[in-house]
Amino acid sequence: MKLLGKKMLYDFKEKHADAGSHIESWVAEIEEAQWNTPQELKLRYPRASILKNLRVVFDLCWNKYRLLVMINYKNKIALVEKIGTHKEYNKWSLN
Repeated sequence: MKLLGKKMLYDFKEKHADAGSHIESWVAEIEEAQWNTPQELKLRYPRASILKNLRVVFDLCWNKYRLLVMINYKNKIALVEKIGTHKEYNKWSLN
């Protein structure tokens, strides 16, 4: 996948050092991924939440942080939309 929005991830890990290695691992895996469907993604990330409009919520740091990503499976593009603490996630509008 081509990953867009990495700056948001790197800015976040500067504020939340404990997320650094988790973000780096996630980025490396996403850039190597070649998913064609949400079901293929779920095989690797069974705890990810598949939402409507091609969006996925990933848990980071054992659910301490949440990452909202839009994935275009056809074009193999992943776009980081938001990253935040679990408390911040509870305030996000995911419609």
